[in-house]
Amino acid sequence: MRHPNFLPILLTALTLGTTWAIRGQFGHEQGAAWAGAVGCLMLVLVAKRKEWGGSGLKAAFFGALGWGMGGMMSYGILVGYGKSPDFMNASYGLLSLFVVGGLYGFLGGGLFGLGLTDSSQKKVPWHQVALELTVGAIIFYFFFIEQLGWKMTPPRSEAWGICAGAGIALAYYLYRNGHQNALRVALFSGLGAGFGFGFGNFLQTLGQLSGSSFNFWNVMEYSLGFFGGIGMAYGALSTNWEETQESDNKSSWPLFGLLVLIPFVVWQQSFMEKDLSPMLEKVAPSQMDFWAKAIPAIAFVIWLGLVGFAWKKGKELQAGSLESAFSVLQATCFTLFLAYLAYSFLITGSFLSIYRPEQFLYVVNFAVIWFLASKSSAQLQIGGIQNAGILKLFFLILALLILLGAISSALHEGMPGMQTRF
Repeated sequence: MRHPNFLPILLTALTLGTTWAIRGQFGHEQGAAWAGAVGCLMLVLVAKRKEWGGSGLKAAFFGALGWGMGGMMSYGILVGYGKSPDFMNASYGLLSLFVVGGLYGFLGGGLFGLGLTDSSQKKVPWHQVALELTVGAIIFYFFFIEQLGWKMTPPRSEAWGICAGAGIALAYYLYRNGHQNALRVALFSGLGAGFGFGFGNFLQTLGQLSGSSFNFWNVMEYSLGFFGGIGMAYGALSTNWEETQESDNKSSWPLFGLLVLIPFVVWQQSFMEKDLSPMLEKVAPSQMDFWAKAIPAIAFVIWLGLVGFAWKKGKELQAGSLESAFSVLQATCFTLFLAYLAYSFLITGSFLSIYRPEQFLYVVNFAVIWFLASKSSAQLQIGGIQNAGILKLFFLILALLILLGAISSALHEGMPGMQTRF
């Protein structure tokens, strides 16, 4: 029998997978935040839970910050370890990617879940949360990385230690203050994203061995988002959420964070600071000067459109009801999704060439999600996998990734991009 929440879980996974693959064109915190924002919005939208109506936009914004926080972590060398023909190095690579992906998911899912609980009845002191996460990040990094020398990605940045400290602090805050629902979302989101990143590295190795010219780095990114979306959706839909008052959905500031702030940073960092010449040499060598000016300008016009959209929907939100709040959330979700697609086509030049076929698969994914979203609704299934089950799932994932490391290392004698630590 199919799980009653199969469709909302699948749609969340498809959405976060697609946007995380798009994120590969932009990287860093801002790119991850945009992907996380759309994934969180989609989960609230397809679940159609009344109790999320008043806090959905706010939860998506904080979820975006959580998913985006992990963008500071370096993992390129870990991918190289996963391609090693040596079992120990390959397993180390996959398990280290589990850590990195797990931190993405734990912070993103945890802050998203905490945002869902924030209401006039139960206010979350976000300034305190920010302070505790900052202190946790500083203590962990300087003690474990600087003093003890527990380095996972030498000679690259060890910013994973910052995220690990923030994640531990978030877990302690959620546990200490009785936010069991948010902690559950964080745990499943972290397990899903962690497995997805390690498994994605295995898929990338298989794809590279196949000799196909397809972008298998993108497959790895999609895998992180897809399984992270499964975990976040399952965690959120297998717990009990308190209803929030209708007045809680009147605040419009999350709209400006989602639609204005995050896209602006992406535009500034990717279209103004990034050199577009290597891409333009491939797709429009005879018109490089024109497109080097036109692409950032088009991207800026799209951003201006998002600013106007945020202002318009903010007015609707303040004047409307709970039903209009869901309407605003739906419009925000698909608008952000489409804008991210447009930015991806611009930054890769795929609107001028078909040299990047995965870009067109994003459009197919979007069409499927658009078609199925209206047919989705969720039933909260209280219970599901509990404490002992979560621990068993954790060890099962570790064992599976070690097995994949053994398989991967046995398939080849060496390949481009591999790294060796041991």
